[in-house]
Amino acid sequence: MTLNHVRRGNGSPLLLVHGLGAGWRSWTPILDDLARQREVIAVDLPGFGDTPPLSGDVSIATLTDSVVDFIRDQGLDGVSTVGQSMGGRIVLELARRGVGGDAVALDPGGFWSSRELAVFAATLRPSIVLVRALRGMLPALLGTPVGRTLLLAQLSARPWALSQKTVLPDVRGLADSPATGAAMDALTKGPPQQGAPAGTVPGRVTIGWGRRDLVTVPKQAMRATQRFPDASLHWFDKCGHFPQWDVPREATKLILDNTN
Repeated sequence: MTLNHVRRGNGSPLLLVHGLGAGWRSWTPILDDLARQREVIAVDLPGFGDTPPLSGDVSIATLTDSVVDFIRDQGLDGVSTVGQSMGGRIVLELARRGVGGDAVALDPGGFWSSRELAVFAATLRPSIVLVRALRGMLPALLGTPVGRTLLLAQLSARPWALSQKTVLPDVRGLADSPATGAAMDALTKGPPQQGAPAGTVPGRVTIGWGRRDLVTVPKQAMRATQRFPDASLHWFDKCGHFPQWDVPREATKLILDNTN
């Protein structure tokens, strides 16, 4: 499978891996700023954006396999990688496998306790059902501060302050992507993220976490750094699950400062 992708800018390559939602368009709030200094390659994972779904099992392992194949096929050995949410987990899995170079994982999944995982599944699944039911009304609902607050309180620390342009692609992606359900199963029913012993990752590992994240709650950051002892941890204040929404300038700086 060839992953649909976009390329922007010039410089050393930077591979962006999205989470549940809009595919590569999830990076739109920071894509142009990154591309001013780097060649940015943003992919659609299988079943998201314009990439067709996998024909077989959907798991974090098989989604990561698709990114490994893309890196090989595009001649991107040693590329710096950035991921958010599920994409953050995939980026950490790449580092664990020794694939790529420097890695930045923003609010990665895979570090829930059993109770936290149950809460995550019990809250996000109904939200996905809701946005599918409201599909035709999403532009109007997300066009008002009240509507954004009601729909996005779990995802953003300040949803009322965001623009419709920023959030609409990801919310539509949750509703429309054929792999949303399978990817949720992979996150909630699959194994937790394995770690990498000190000295085994191919480059720097940086983990960024929103202090107000209600999806991957902040206490999970400690588990992530325990499993990836080479990682450095950066806290985003006044930030929920999407740093590219809530703190785009800070997220951009973190990525550029910690990748080559």
